[in-house]
Amino acid sequence: MIIRYVLAFVVLSIIIIFHELGHFWLAKKNGIRVNEFSLGLGPTIVGFQHGETKFSIKALPFGGACMMEGEDGESNDDRSFQKKPVWARISVVAAGPIFNFILAFVFSVIIIGSVGVVKPVLSDVSPGYAAQEAGLQAGDEIIKMGNKHIFFYNEVSMYSIFHAGETTEVTYKRDGETKTAVLKPIYNEEEGRYLYGFIGAAEQVRVGPVKTIGYSALNVKFWIQYTYGSLKMLLTNQVSMNEMSGPVGIVKYMGDSYAESRSAGIFYGFLTLLNFGILISANLGVINLLPLPALDGGRLVFLIIEAIRGKRVIPEREGMVHFVGIVCLFALMIFIMFNDVRNLFI
Repeated sequence: MIIRYVLAFVVLSIIIIFHELGHFWLAKKNGIRVNEFSLGLGPTIVGFQHGETKFSIKALPFGGACMMEGEDGESNDDRSFQKKPVWARISVVAAGPIFNFILAFVFSVIIIGSVGVVKPVLSDVSPGYAAQEAGLQAGDEIIKMGNKHIFFYNEVSMYSIFHAGETTEVTYKRDGETKTAVLKPIYNEEEGRYLYGFIGAAEQVRVGPVKTIGYSALNVKFWIQYTYGSLKMLLTNQVSMNEMSGPVGIVKYMGDSYAESRSAGIFYGFLTLLNFGILISANLGVINLLPLPALDGGRLVFLIIEAIRGKRVIPEREGMVHFVGIVCLFALMIFIMFNDVRNLFI
């Protein structure tokens, strides 16, 4: 039983390490000294020195760090972060989130190349809902909802969630002919959400190598949009903070899902973990690009201001902003961990 949680933790760790590897690789390419590369935060559990860099595992299972010389303070070392040109520093900071999107793409290629995609083709429509009343039927392929082009059936579900209750123009294909219908969703008490009445096909459709690359890029785009949409719902109080999960909750959910899918075979259990990996890696990339203090996005804001002004923001002021951000971030981490542990016993 414990093996499923170990595998989930390994996948989560790989995602975090790959993010920090982006910072590490670009730092080395730009001649910046990296003092420590760590998985987790807080006190060191185990570590070793390799060359000029210490590699370590920390006690708190939150993210990781690539600690560069002079990153958050002054340093006389010619290889310090602050001694490098501003565009070099921007590339180093942006590399972490970009590497997350690259990893999500690689995972997508493996999954789609192995089992294909679920296209937005209807297997049926639910009686009494807008889709049936508008004449949609099994075999119709949804190609557009509102202004959004649809490539996977997951996008139909995402649109229904992020545009809950909205009357929408749906474009679909039937026997090669393009048709449109205006659908008004109906609230389903049992499911607790608005439904158009679509029933999607569960069949995976295999695609060729070229289409695998294209669909993989679209899949990463889907999860990036899903993350932004979820953040918007969080900020507008459409979802509760209590629904957020940290490493503990994510590992448990991934492990449980792996156990369920493993009944179809070890390979399908592996693909389930990779599918979660796409979501988490894209999520980590998006979150880190938010213009908030202490995150990569917050650091990029100061670097872009420096590039425009031609001179650096006063280090003490920038440092204070990031310090406040780190305090708030740790407070959020503690809340999320408490919430995860509490949910284990509910």
